[in-house]
Formats: sequence, C-alpha cells, structure tokens
Amino acid sequence: MHEIEPHYNWRQLYVAEEDPLSPFYGREYSEFELSQVIYNHYIHPQWDGFGSNTLYMKILFVDYDKHFCIIELLGEWNDAIYNDVMYLYRNVIEDLIGNDIKYFILIGENILEYHSDTTDYYEEWFDNLDGDGWIIGLNFREHVIREFTDTNIDYYLAFGGSFDEMTWRSLMPDQLFELVEKTITKRLEA
Repeated sequence: MHEIEPHYNWRQLYVAEEDPLSPFYGREYSEFELSQVIYNHYIHPQWDGFGSNTLYMKILFVDYDKHFCIIELLGEWNDAIYNDVMYLYRNVIEDLIGNDIKYFILIGENILEYHSDTTDYYEEWFDNLDGDGWIIGLNFREHVIREFTDTNIDYYLAFGGSFDEMTWRSLMPDQLFELVEKTITKRLEA
C-alpha cells in the first residue's frame, strides 16, 4: 500500500497544505519516512490523516469561485467501528462547506471496503449543501457500491453507472467538474 500515491498531476494548480482555507494548511510531509498505517500496512506519506484509523485522503483540488473540491480516498471506510464519516465530516467537510464549497467529488478507487452504520452524517452533509449542491462518488469498487446501496447512502451520495467509467486522471480539475456536473444534471432530469 505504501506505493499508492495520491494523484499528483494537479499540484501545479493546487496544494492543500499551502491553502490557508484548507484543513491541512501548513502540514509538512516526508517523502521517505513511512509512519501512517492502515492496519499493519504502511501507506505513502503524502496521504492525509483526519482522525480515522483506516481511512485517509488527499484534497486534490479546490475552486472557491466555482464552489467545488475533488478528494481522493484510500483505505477502508468503516463507519461501523470507527465512525469514519463523522471524522471526515467534522474535521474536513465542515471547513470546506464553511468556505462555500457545495460540490464534492470523492474518488474511491482505492477504497477497499465499506462498513456501514447510520446515515446521520451523510444526511447532515447533504442538508448543508445549499440546496443545489451534491456529493459524487467516482470509481468506487463494485462491492463498495453494493454496500452503499444496501444501506441507503445512495440517497445522499451519487455513484455508479457513468460515474464508474470516468477516466478522470487525464482531465484537468475544471474539465472533471464540468463532466461530473453535466452527468449529474442529466441523471437528475431523467
């Protein structure tokens, strides 16, 4: 797992630790020292911890004028034991919403498992998105999507279908946002 790095092709456009509005402002990273683990597996030092024992993230891009952010996730999303969504919401998302972010793109190809609990924090997150905001999950694994659906997370987070087929790495952040926005608009109008 230590070889899985957060997407870095947009670093010339945005760096969370250099953004005074970011929850990760001022963080310093080692390029070589592995100190964070998911269970007994070390992870790449560029991932950001936010209070969870099993879920890590990287804010890849934020556009405060267009009100969107792109977040890449790594690990096991475990609400049942560790209440990961609470840590994600309280320690990261609330700050972003407080800075007028209302469109969230969550990249989940490195989420290995999902264990559900209640939907309270998902509901709170969704309710605080200013009416026309949304949360989109891109490229989550099939078994994770099944678990999301089985526990009604799909009421708050859109995923599956064309959201699982987006080759986002070849796009610039604005292009990805426009593609996702166009796709969710079509889905909502159908």
